[in-house]
Amino acid sequence: MINLKRVAKEIKEVGLYNLILQDAEKIAGKNRLSVEEILKIMEENPEILEEYKQLNVEYNLSNIHIDKIDKSSISDAYQKKVEKINKNLAKMKEIEKYTLDFEHSSVLVIIFSIEFFVLFSVQYFIVLLDLKEWQLWIYGVFASSILFAWLYAKKQKKLFDKNSKIFYKLYDETKTLLDELEREKEICRDEIYEEENEEHV
Repeated sequence: MINLKRVAKEIKEVGLYNLILQDAEKIAGKNRLSVEEILKIMEENPEILEEYKQLNVEYNLSNIHIDKIDKSSISDAYQKKVEKINKNLAKMKEIEKYTLDFEHSSVLVIIFSIEFFVLFSVQYFIVLLDLKEWQLWIYGVFASSILFAWLYAKKQKKLFDKNSKIFYKLYDETKTLLDELEREKEICRDEIYEEENEEHV
């Protein structure tokens, strides 16, 4: 469900993907690659496409380059399947962020940032405000915050795992339905792809 031509074009033209472009140029051994050259490099080096997909998820951009399918051009016999595809596409775009490894997610970064702030505040209260007689209580609050952060992270990890499984199940189901519609000449994959991301325009 990813438009490789669009991926290659974005890697070449959109600043967000400059590091990926540099990786492709290193592989090619030259600068100023064409879209066709980037496509060939992605075909031979799948890690380039994986970098692109990972970066998109980190920036809340979708790797699903198919929008809702217009039902008006679809035969009556396939209307329900198109409804299912459209429903799946919407749900996948909604939960795609959970396909990112939890260890690399912004949630974990936020948890660590809050804990660092709490630790800094603990030191501030004890040392700068000269509250040494309260230090056991203050450290107790800090220990409680660590326990809360650990429990919250554990809960979020479960949420990531659950939604990731749902995403890949929907992905496989949707791909099968799209393949069937294409076999029956109800759709043409190249015609239903989004050519560009509006957020890049």
